[in-house]
Amino acid sequence: MRSLDRAIDVLEVLEAARAPIRLSEVARRAGLHVATTQRILNALEERGRVEHDEAGYRTGVAMLFGAHAYLATNRVAAAAPIVLQQLAASTGLTSSVFVRAGISRAVVARIQGDDPLRYVLPIGERLPLYLGAGKVLAAYMDWDALRPELEDTLGRPAFIRANGVEVTLDEFHEELKELRTRGWVESRDERVSGASSVGAPVLTSPNVCVAAIQVAGPSRNPAFEDPTSLGDEVHQAASALAARLG
Repeated sequence: MRSLDRAIDVLEVLEAARAPIRLSEVARRAGLHVATTQRILNALEERGRVEHDEAGYRTGVAMLFGAHAYLATNRVAAAAPIVLQQLAASTGLTSSVFVRAGISRAVVARIQGDDPLRYVLPIGERLPLYLGAGKVLAAYMDWDALRPELEDTLGRPAFIRANGVEVTLDEFHEELKELRTRGWVESRDERVSGASSVGAPVLTSPNVCVAAIQVAGPSRNPAFEDPTSLGDEVHQAASALAARLG
C-alpha cells in the first residue's frame, strides 16, 4: 500500500504541474527521495502512464485510457448527455455536469450552447469548489471538514473572485446555506471575467448530492437577466438527471 500511495503521489504531482518537470522537482513536490522517485517513474513509464524527454517528465498517453473507462462506466456521465442536450437547446447556453473529487470538481459531460463561452474547458479539468458550480457540490459537504481544507488550499480564510471581490469563508458558508434553501445558485464573473452560470444540485436523496448541473455563457447573454427563471429550469434539469439515476 505504501508503494501504491507513493506512485499516486507522483502521478498527482505530474497532473498538477501541467508541463514537463525534472526528476528532482518531482521528488521534491512528492516528498520522496530522488532514487525512490526514479524507480516509481520508471515503472509508470513502462506502463505508459508517464512519458519523458529532455524537457522532463509528464503524464503519459495511457492515462487517457483510465479517463475513458471512467466516462464509459460512471452512471452520472452516461446519463447526463440527454438531459444536457435538452437544457442546452432550451436555454441556448453551454450545459455541463460536474462531480466532486475531494475539494475539487471536474466536468464529466458537456453540450455546447448556441452562445458559446470564450474559453475552452476540457473534460477532466480540475476546478475549485469555491467558485461557480463548485458551490453546488460544496453546499452538501460537512462544513466543519471542508473549511480547514479550504483554508489549507487557499492559505488564508478568504478567496478572491475574478471580478475582484474578496469573499471570506464565513460569507461563503452563508452562500451555501442560501443555495440549499433556494435549490440553485447564480455565479457572475466569479472564475472567469465576462462569464456567468447557474447551477443546481443533482440529489439522489435530500442531503446526498452526486453531481452539479450548470448552464454557462457570456454574462451579456439575456438569459442571465432573469436568474430566477433560469434557475428553475436548471433545477428541473437536475431533477430529471437524478430521476435517470434511479
